[in-house]
Amino acid sequence: MQKIVTAEDAVKVIKTNDIIHIHSVAAAPQKLIQAMCERGRRKEFKNVHIQHLHTEGDASYANAEFEGIFQLDSFFVGHNVRKDTQAGYADYIPVFLHETQRLIREGYRRPNVVMIQVSPPDKHGYVSMGTSVDATLAAVQCADTVIGVINPNVPRAFGDGMIRLSEIDIFCEDNTPLIEAHFAEPDEIETQIGKNVVALIEDGATLQMGIGAIPNAVLAQLGNHKNLGVHTEMFADGVLSLYEKGVINGAEKGIDNGKIVSTFLMGSQKVYEFIDDNPAVLMKDVAYTNDINVICKNQKVTAINSALQVDITGQVCADSLGTKHFSGVGGQVDFIRGASMSKGGKPIIAMPSITNKGVSKICNTLNLGAGVVTTRSNMHWFATEYGVVNLYGKTLQERAKLIISIAHPDHREQLDREAFERYGSHFHFVG
Repeated sequence: MQKIVTAEDAVKVIKTNDIIHIHSVAAAPQKLIQAMCERGRRKEFKNVHIQHLHTEGDASYANAEFEGIFQLDSFFVGHNVRKDTQAGYADYIPVFLHETQRLIREGYRRPNVVMIQVSPPDKHGYVSMGTSVDATLAAVQCADTVIGVINPNVPRAFGDGMIRLSEIDIFCEDNTPLIEAHFAEPDEIETQIGKNVVALIEDGATLQMGIGAIPNAVLAQLGNHKNLGVHTEMFADGVLSLYEKGVINGAEKGIDNGKIVSTFLMGSQKVYEFIDDNPAVLMKDVAYTNDINVICKNQKVTAINSALQVDITGQVCADSLGTKHFSGVGGQVDFIRGASMSKGGKPIIAMPSITNKGVSKICNTLNLGAGVVTTRSNMHWFATEYGVVNLYGKTLQERAKLIISIAHPDHREQLDREAFERYGSHFHFVG
């Protein structure tokens, strides 16, 4: 291993016009980020482009103070860069999650420098990328310079994130615990949505779940199921108790039998400890986890994803609030498609019927500027707290009636009127 240097010395490699890739989620190397921003404040370079998926912790490089110094072009808009992105100081690259690595490997977004955080080396000279492999592995393989922070708090996770020390050019050290993500307990509405979704999940299913309260509500109610598997882009604490009970064992998976497969994690310290040195967990390249041809090799793939708004034809907006970007395409389409191609698979979109302010999230037409993430032709199962409907193979008018049937009762009459105006006098929803 080369000489250990300070974070301040490590980031001296960054120069004007560079592209910097930052390790994702909890693995974002905070010491390097802070040192890089200090160089930015001293205006030692300009026009440095930064890219990453969602990160936890400091993302001040996206702030207005760094205009002309840093430009964030993220693959997914996380909470720590949302306001700056909506204000135009940062930007977003629309891309399916499985293709984020392709942008790097094919040279569209190849970085000059990648900053990662890894576990201490083992006796064979390997370190682990721990909680996030995703597109960062591609960055490590393609960047001119790799800066690695060795941190004993990074779990030694098996899979594609095991890399040789020789792949790292500059070494730093840090002993700071990884940032934890804690999710609120599901409320009454989210719990009911969970019950409605759980009724669709069969024994032997392979699960993919997005982020948030609804996936947690689903997991909390799966205790009586058998032989469930996990092939997902991410998982959090909800998986752990089901694994400990033997509910999740991967016994009926078509590939990676017995393994929990993921590309990144968000959760508490318990999740980080769970994957540490655990051969039951494979942290894989996003090119693998989110490849629809890989996903569908498992039977009964049940993909559970959320939405911000759904129109009465089944178009799903999951990335923006009108013209204001909120998150990203992520892996929703990858798993909706993968589940639809899986034998016995069920692609599910689940959301509350109304916002916290009582506004219907089911609408006649999406808000002006809203992005369609999942198209109406990809939409199968749709769940709210008022039930679940299957839109696959249904006409536009049949879809409208089904979707309105699980809208909030206070809004069904208005939606019915709008559908009547849209489709003509022969349309009538009987609620």
